[in-house]
Amino acid sequence: MRLVLGTLFIVGTPIGNLEDLSLRAARVLREADLIAAEDTRAAKVLLAHVDALGSGDDRRNPGRRVISNFEGNEAERADQIAEVLRAGRRVAVISEAGMPGVSDPGAYAIAAAIAAGARVEVVPGPSAALAALVGSGLPAERFTFLGFPPRETGARRAMFGTLRGEPAAMIFYEAPDRLAATLGDAADAFGAERRASLGRELTKLHEEHVRGTLGELAARYAAAPPRGECTLVIAGGTAAEPAVDVEAELRALLAAGLGPKDAAARLVVRTGKPRRVLYQLALALQRGG
Repeated sequence: MRLVLGTLFIVGTPIGNLEDLSLRAARVLREADLIAAEDTRAAKVLLAHVDALGSGDDRRNPGRRVISNFEGNEAERADQIAEVLRAGRRVAVISEAGMPGVSDPGAYAIAAAIAAGARVEVVPGPSAALAALVGSGLPAERFTFLGFPPRETGARRAMFGTLRGEPAAMIFYEAPDRLAATLGDAADAFGAERRASLGRELTKLHEEHVRGTLGELAARYAAAPPRGECTLVIAGGTAAEPAVDVEAELRALLAAGLGPKDAAARLVVRTGKPRRVLYQLALALQRGG
């Protein structure tokens, strides 16, 4: 007897405005046997809206269950989801907002469904990254999505250093309390005059797109940190960045009175090279004169 497997639906949900929920997404959520939600409280609000849209034969599945599926438990939830799929049921995965699997839980469930041989169906929805990119007014023919920058300053500066020659527009998510530091590091890496845009509270009542240079945005948000969810878009480079003569730069910094540790830290963001490598070279230069 051939086993009939269920379907895993990866459902994009509104990033702020409930009117952005598609008819298809609403139907899938009503019909699902199991909904794996990143935030069950946010899911409750969304599902109340979804169920209110249904009528007659379009009512929700009376046996529908909702379980949590967040960063701390998504690995173990994947096994549970696979079992439900093997039983021929329909499972929907939703994040708190946006598309599961993109800077949100979802990857484990998708991998488990594929391993089980179940069908995976993506239901597209609103995207903060694309909304911010389009609203930025920056060239959007080529872009790269990079998620959240590293929290640790050194790692964040090193990452920006590796992107100095990137020709495509770069899109980042960032927490409001870390935005000023991130903008400062980006200005150091790409130049204070590089164009950028900060999309805030996208699709919500207080949505705004603040456009300017990285230097201007860094100064603005250092003085007054923003509120709400932030998406940063940085213009790509227009020409190949000149190569940095690492040894010459380190010699100059050491001659200016900086120690090897501080000299290495200065060059991390400009070169993308690991701090330890730069530090060892600075030590060797200091000893060798």
